[in-house]
Amino acid sequence: MFLAETTNFFGFDIFVILFSIIIAIGFIRLITAKKKNLFAIGFAFVALATFLLMDGLVVANWMGKLS
Repeated sequence: MFLAETTNFFGFDIFVILFSIIIAIGFIRLITAKKKNLFAIGFAFVALATFLLMDGLVVANWMGKLS
């Protein structure tokens, strides 16, 4: 019966987590830059918040909380 079980893991989940990491690195670099670009910082913040929300939903799906 182990093979008959379904999983909550999708291949796209890895890409969501990787994009979140890349956006976080870019956001940190924008914050620590000597010359600040406020539009880029705001855009990166919104993108990072969106992807962190998606990460939370992905992990909740893995745990079976969204079934």
